[in-house]
Amino acid sequence: MPYLEREAARLYYEDDGTGIPVLLTHGFGASTGMWAGQVDAFADRYRLIRWDMRGHGQTECPEDLEHYSQAHTVEDMKVLLDHLGVEQAVIAGHSLGGFMTLAFNVAYPERVKALILQGCGPGYRRDDARAKWNERAENRARTLEEGGLAALGGGAEVGESVQGSAKGLAQAARGILSQVDSRVIDSLPGIAVPTLVVIGDGDTYYVDGSAYMASRIPNAVNVVVPGAGHGVNVEKPAAVNSALEEFLGKL
Repeated sequence: MPYLEREAARLYYEDDGTGIPVLLTHGFGASTGMWAGQVDAFADRYRLIRWDMRGHGQTECPEDLEHYSQAHTVEDMKVLLDHLGVEQAVIAGHSLGGFMTLAFNVAYPERVKALILQGCGPGYRRDDARAKWNERAENRARTLEEGGLAALGGGAEVGESVQGSAKGLAQAARGILSQVDSRVIDSLPGIAVPTLVVIGDGDTYYVDGSAYMASRIPNAVNVVVPGAGHGVNVEKPAAVNSALEEFLGKL
């Protein structure tokens, strides 16, 4: 199995296909497995790079909180692209991975050919809104520490994924899922690359945030999938793959 050694972590990744590179980042509680339907559909003409964030899937990382942050995650994405010799890629992500996709664009816009944002929001501008979100993230962490992986729950994408450690997921909730500032939401009007926004119409937590992103990112393509919840690419793969086909084909 392919791993990338980075500081104290061993980042698990999969690299399939040839063509324009697409870096796929999963959501909280999911892993590389959630993208299987997209690899099957597109690996004959695109290079699909999947990876597991710290605390998730088959990535190995010490459980000390100091190893978990949004800054670590952005650098993990950059170092993985460097390791694979990819100068520029389509940066794509689901939920937390979608937010980290936007954070990557803030830090390294020159490495971004296009953006795909699925089932996510852009974070918060106000301190009180971030505090409320962070309280939810801390509660999520405690639930995992007390109940183990059986307490994970989640949508269809979680069911397609594997996890190793409830403690690692708890630390990811505290260190990566938690909001720290407004850089991402403030960056939306300045995004200068083609952007696809995808959301299930039943994705209650993110449908408003997704619409906000689509309205603020210049010329964003907004696809709302009927009858889908949070794990939209797993629940409605044909609809999502059709949107991806059209979007990627224009790059």
